[in-house]
Amino acid sequence: MNHSEQRIWLIQQLMAEDDYYRNYDIPQDERGQKDFLRALMNVREPKDISIEFLEIQDEYLQVENEGTGVVSIHELKPVSSNPKLYVWQGDITRLKVDAIVNAANSQMCGCFQPLHNCIDNIIHSKSGIQLRLKCADIMRRQGHEEPTGQAKITPAYNLPCDYVIHTVGPIVQVALTERHEELLASCYKSCLNLAAENKVKSIAFCCVSTGVFMFPNQRAAEIAVETVKTWLDETGSEMKIVFNVYKDIDLDIYDKLLKK
Repeated sequence: MNHSEQRIWLIQQLMAEDDYYRNYDIPQDERGQKDFLRALMNVREPKDISIEFLEIQDEYLQVENEGTGVVSIHELKPVSSNPKLYVWQGDITRLKVDAIVNAANSQMCGCFQPLHNCIDNIIHSKSGIQLRLKCADIMRRQGHEEPTGQAKITPAYNLPCDYVIHTVGPIVQVALTERHEELLASCYKSCLNLAAENKVKSIAFCCVSTGVFMFPNQRAAEIAVETVKTWLDETGSEMKIVFNVYKDIDLDIYDKLLKK
């Protein structure tokens, strides 16, 4: 099968799993097919799937992910104030680092909303179905939802990084509190400690809890930078740490904080 045929085959396999989708018409255009495949992956419950499916999916996703342009940490320049710290703007799934951080929800199985633009959805979509299966297995063994401020590590499967570290950030529903700040700092510490335990030498953090979790961007960045710097000082680690931003507002905030 060529790349396009793989996409159609994957769509057909996922449609055949569920009576609800069996009578859908597969879009004729490439963009529509890609979105439909992603949507089917998004809504799929964690359950067994054939080795053949995973092999074809992996080959397909690796080509797709390489097409977005992989960015190695070796191509990045550290900030002037600290040779271990970096700021990079773009899609975190493009980064070739040892680990990237996913802003997860407490169910820890990814975003089930089709084509949602949250980082949790994007990471799971580009990693592949195995990531949800792995997360679901971890949660079954744990027996309860993931507490805010903690973290879990999984393989990254089809992403250019080696690991994904999933952390649940605090949700700010009304006003920011000291407890929110403590929990956000705990997210960063938990990810760093877990990374160190797994001999990770480079890690990229997204802007945990900002966006739909409504943590103020400025304060979130201040906590992130302060927590990371303190952890590096206390541990003496040589880990390289990337603050990954997507929005211009966050790029400006981190640039100013890290010039200090």
